[in-house]
Order: sequence, then structure tokens, then C-alpha cells
Amino acid sequence: MEDGTLKSPSHCEVTDTDPYGDTDPFQWDTREGCEVRQILDRVADKWSLLVIALLDCRALRFTELRREIDGISQRMLTVTLRQLERDGLVSRTVHPVVPPRVDYALTPLGRTLHTTIRSLVAWTEEHRAEIARARAAYDEHNAAAEPARLRTNT
Repeated sequence: MEDGTLKSPSHCEVTDTDPYGDTDPFQWDTREGCEVRQILDRVADKWSLLVIALLDCRALRFTELRREIDGISQRMLTVTLRQLERDGLVSRTVHPVVPPRVDYALTPLGRTLHTTIRSLVAWTEEHRAEIARARAAYDEHNAAAEPARLRTNT
């Protein structure tokens, strides 16, 4: 097999690295069937992040999760929980009572992801003022440039 050749279309092992061991992020980002990209798409989804954050402290029932996550539909919560369960990040426990009670909790693997999410949230809180300033400057610049764009398009 040649250097840089993939084993299969969905295999995302990077074969070329720089001397420091860093991998090229675009190696996996451009291939739709890549498992790394699929996992990142799943865990970086806003609903998944919220579910993982809520389940960090304790197991919750479906209705508790739905009540806590503003704006999520019943169907979207169901889909999100199933995907997280399939990926081994959330466990689902059905209790044999009437009516049936189902609890969702983070698995040990899910807990390791929560640690990463906490770091991302901490970074966001630390830099939110800078981001707000950058957004305001961008919006101001684009608002000033808008009349010129309109003139060139007519």
C-alpha cells in the first residue's frame, strides 16, 4: 500500500504526520463516510452536548430531560438518546414497574466525554467577551459594506 493510501473509504487512520505527531485535520474532515467525522458530528451536536451535561450529575428520566432541555422535541430527544446509547455514551435502564420507568445515565465512556465538554465550556466562558467584540466588529463592518454591495449588484 502506498504512503497516504487509506485501507478503506471509511477507515480514517492518518498515514502521514508531521515530526511533532500532529495529524492533518483535513485528512478526515472531507470524507463523509469517515467514522471520526461521524462521531464528532454526533457528540458536537447541540442536543447531545446538553444531554451529556445534564446526565453528568445523575440518571434522569426521559420526561426530566425533556423538561430541562428548552426547545427539544420529543422525537429529537428520542433520536439523540438512541444515538448516544448506540455509541456507548449513555445507558438506558428499564425498571419493571407499571407504568414502566426508564432512566438514562452516562456510561464511564460518556463521563470521559463530559470532562472534555467541561473544558470547552470553560474556554467559551473565558473568551466570550472577545467573541462578542469580534462579532460586533464583524457586524459593523458588514453593515457599512452593505450599501456598496447593493450598488454593485444593481
